[in-house]
Amino acid sequence: MTTSALQSNVLSFYDICTFAAGIAGNLFAFVLFVSPIPTFRRITRNRSTEQFSGLPYVYTLLNCLICFWYGLPCVSYGVFLVATVNSIGAIFQLLYITLFLTFGDNARRLKICGLLIGVFAVFGLIIYVSLEMFDHQSRQTFIGYLSVASLISMFASPLFIINLVVRTKSVEFMPFHLSLATFLMSISFFAYGLLLHDFFIYIPNGIGSVLGVIQLLVYAYYNKRSREESSLPLLVS
Repeated sequence: MTTSALQSNVLSFYDICTFAAGIAGNLFAFVLFVSPIPTFRRITRNRSTEQFSGLPYVYTLLNCLICFWYGLPCVSYGVFLVATVNSIGAIFQLLYITLFLTFGDNARRLKICGLLIGVFAVFGLIIYVSLEMFDHQSRQTFIGYLSVASLISMFASPLFIINLVVRTKSVEFMPFHLSLATFLMSISFFAYGLLLHDFFIYIPNGIGSVLGVIQLLVYAYYNKRSREESSLPLLVS
């Protein structure tokens, strides 16, 4: 086998691994995007948003829009799978927000509408500034740092749930499948960014992977503890 043929095979394997990591990240992210569906079935059935908050969906929408912009060729080359996953995420968030606007009371509708306008105004400003004030390389750096900050804050949000689990000593509010999907998505995009040598992808997802491991360890510890306590014999006086 010639040197050029060997290099071609190595590059082909490298490309396959990169693509596979990106596709895996898309699939695990999809699991997270559809996870609120039971909540919105309840909202639709009861025709009320009850005590549910629309803020997480508005913030997730902004995060998806920023990362979607980062994944487009006009900002970054060769990371289109970042754009695909975040475009799907943005569509889901818009659907959830629409249901909040449909079934929420007037005060909540007004608040969500104001936040939604703010999200699109900020995103429009980001697009304008990045296109008008930066060349391609500087644009990637500018949007990259914005996406890193946004992703890290998203990955850090489960820390509040971890704190709740530790205080209540119950995993009721930490579904295992969501914790696992978050970890698998993070580790997939960490590998994707690492293979592409893209700092703005592998750094936040590396942090997300570490936080995902912590989440799973906390779940395992308190789930085992609750099972042990439930298996203790009852004392009859």
